[in-house]
Amino acid sequence: MKGLAKKTAIVTGAGSGIGRQIAKRLASEGCLVAIFDINRNASLETVSDIEASHGTAKFYETDITNRDTIDTAVGAFEADYGPINILVNNAGWDLPIQFIETDRDFWDKVIAINLYGPLNMHHAVLPKMIAFGSGRIINISSDAGRVGSSGEAVYSACKGGIIAFSKTIARECARNGIQINCVCPGPTDTPLFDEFKAASGDGAKIADGLARAIPMKRLGAPDDYAGVVAFLASDDAGYITGQTISVSGGLTMHG
Repeated sequence: MKGLAKKTAIVTGAGSGIGRQIAKRLASEGCLVAIFDINRNASLETVSDIEASHGTAKFYETDITNRDTIDTAVGAFEADYGPINILVNNAGWDLPIQFIETDRDFWDKVIAINLYGPLNMHHAVLPKMIAFGSGRIINISSDAGRVGSSGEAVYSACKGGIIAFSKTIARECARNGIQINCVCPGPTDTPLFDEFKAASGDGAKIADGLARAIPMKRLGAPDDYAGVVAFLASDDAGYITGQTISVSGGLTMHG
């Protein structure tokens, strides 16, 4: 895709799942990729995969709920590779629990990772992009934030908030040469989804039901999202900002 070679890119939560595939795709397009994650071993596997394909990647241990670790990682990445061109906010977490069975500690964890985490990353990176005069941010939201999802009330609230936040920041920063868009995955076969299924006694039944409900008759795979993220980061998407793209095999449709 146009304009990605030698661009610098941060991908949060790239140690596994969707984030790993996004990082690998951006590296294959010539980006210099930073893996921001708390899981060292998994992240180093992502780096090894990228280097084995002759790409460039480096791991920066980062807790997106902790602004100090973000600032340290961002500073280290800039020292290594220069100004930040692309930010992909991918890291997320949830468990399937009916809202009335949850408590404040659970809410706080879900909100810290899925809402405050991306807010922290934007707040750390946006001033640098504004000073540089350009940038692309792709936020991985969820169709749960568009249409709701049973057992994911607080997560859905966070992901819906990210959609609204992205549109607002896209308006605020368009004059600074920064474009911000959302990608909303549907149900996806990832390590997080395995954890999700294990937390529910009906996990396997839920997964089968979702696959039947999806018009394309399968759950998403992590590499189903990497291409649209690379597109939104590229010069091919030079006139697109403030948009929300559902990638769900047709499970939800809007226009």
